[in-house]
Amino acid sequence: MRQFTDYEHINWDALERFLKESISDLPKEQMDVKKFSEGYSNLTYLITFGDWEGVLRRPPFGEIPPKAHDMSREYNILRKVNNAFPLAPKPYLYSEDPNIMGRHFYVMEKKQGIVIDEKIPEYFGNVEKIGPLISTNLINTLIEMQSIDYKEANLTDIGKPEGYLERQVHGWIKRYNRSRTDNTPEAEELEAWFKDNIPISREIAIVHNDFKLNNLVLDNDIPGKVNGVLDWELSTVGDPMTDLGSTVAYWRQSGDPDLGINVVTNQPGFFNRREFVEEYASRCQRDMSDITYYVAFGFYKLAAILQQIYYRWAKGEIEDDRFETLNEAVGNLIEMAHLTKSNRII
Repeated sequence: MRQFTDYEHINWDALERFLKESISDLPKEQMDVKKFSEGYSNLTYLITFGDWEGVLRRPPFGEIPPKAHDMSREYNILRKVNNAFPLAPKPYLYSEDPNIMGRHFYVMEKKQGIVIDEKIPEYFGNVEKIGPLISTNLINTLIEMQSIDYKEANLTDIGKPEGYLERQVHGWIKRYNRSRTDNTPEAEELEAWFKDNIPISREIAIVHNDFKLNNLVLDNDIPGKVNGVLDWELSTVGDPMTDLGSTVAYWRQSGDPDLGINVVTNQPGFFNRREFVEEYASRCQRDMSDITYYVAFGFYKLAAILQQIYYRWAKGEIEDDRFETLNEAVGNLIEMAHLTKSNRII
């Protein structure tokens, strides 16, 4: 018996025929489907034929902005990045066939392992022992990714490094202010500081733009070993310190207020933020003189992301009680950015 339902009117029979025609050596079993993700981001499905597994990515249903959710761009980035950085999933095929699902999509390799989000698996053992392993290997993976020669990997066309940080700063400030629901003079003070103190980008590298613990696939049997890096849809070429700043902002530690994210790194054994930055600096010898700027901006970007969600909830576009108090998390993130700016976090 087939194990999937007719999710959102996708023609799964047509997809099954297409995959069997396009991918050699697929097992003869019927295709099964399981949805991984819900919500307003790209939709992700686990596709299986017997013991063969792949992952299908497609845009969300409904109206979307013309240049958003570009599956072709994501597919081509993975095609190039995977050759230089095998932790990125290998893409298998891309299609724009409207007879299958009406939107462009691609299928990629399923990285084997576990994604840690809200809790550590019990079989991993003592958190105080595995916390340093996971912390260190996440840092090593970030540095390995940033060490890719983006020109040799033929990735010069995925972004415009000149003026990258300036565009990031002004772009995120516009996003935050387009979705403002409260009078936030604290945010305005931060925004002026960001504009007036933009660092000079000392290096150009691949920027993942969403590098965090729950976008890594960890090995089931070797805690800390990284088997994959997921979600490359926002990746570009620019200032690698922006990835570090965002990663540290997502890296919760004991004593944090509600930041609107579920992360396990506040448990004993994981590095705190200062230890994280020090370990990163010791391993890559990168200039860290502007680290407070990048981490403060990381907190601000996360605040903007949550503010956009809260704005849609407040307007009634999203009916989800989980978002009712997101404005409190936004305020806490703005405060964390201020504390970082004052050298009280890092």
